Amino acid sequence: MDKTTVGGFTMAYEMQGQGETLVLLHGFCGSSAYWERVIPLLAASYRVIAPDLRGHGSSDAPLGAYTIEQMADDVAGLLESLGIERYTLLGHSMGGYVALSLLQRYANRLNGVGLIHSTAYPDSDEAKEKRLQAVAAIGSEGITPFVDGLVPGLFAPELRETLTTEVNRAKEIGYKTPPQGASGSAMAMRERIDRRDVLSATVLPVLLVAGENDQLIPIERTFTTEGDNVTKAVIKGAGHMSMYEAPEQLSAVIMDFLQSIHESEK
Repeated sequence: MDKTTVGGFTMAYEMQGQGETLVLLHGFCGSSAYWERVIPLLAASYRVIAPDLRGHGSSDAPLGAYTIEQMADDVAGLLESLGIERYTLLGHSMGGYVALSLLQRYANRLNGVGLIHSTAYPDSDEAKEKRLQAVAAIGSEGITPFVDGLVPGLFAPELRETLTTEVNRAKEIGYKTPPQGASGSAMAMRERIDRRDVLSATVLPVLLVAGENDQLIPIERTFTTEGDNVTKAVIKGAGHMSMYEAPEQLSAVIMDFLQSIHESEK
């Protein structure tokens, strides 16, 4: 893992492979390690960069509430510091919210964008209340019991018992999330805006990936736009964590998308 400083903020990232750049953004209480089963499959053909977002993994975790825009600016600054002018950007869950902010404000740097088990919708009132409950729980009980309660629900119900190694691995990654980072990020998600119009207006290639059995973000909340530039894929049997539930299938979907971008640019 490498680290660099962007605007006084230290950001950690994984980088593997050569070729055109693919950036992978992880979800809440995850890190670049979420992609550990996917990166080797993609790095054979592409340069893959997976940062630890603000408040997660080995990146800095400032105190206070974050914004999705801050997290997006961190990513843009990281890639600029690495001298990477253009890239394809895919975000899982919270990472998808960050990807949409980048699409809105840095579209000239993107070759394509994708949401993986994510949505362009804002939080509902109920979800906003749950964010506050999460912050309170993390503050009173700490990160470990919070992650223990969070992670199993990210997996498809049918897979929680059979993929115990994967569930435990996702928990291990989550335990490393600084409490203030989890709280700050929860508030960022709570306050994010509706970006369905941003997604529907772009002419860039768009990839939308949904899990057939995702208990957090159902298929219809991921598939919010249509168009010749939009590719939709449903990962059969998967929940919210296809990078662990079906890494080969997810990687194949991503590879096909990247190849379609390459073909369209010829």
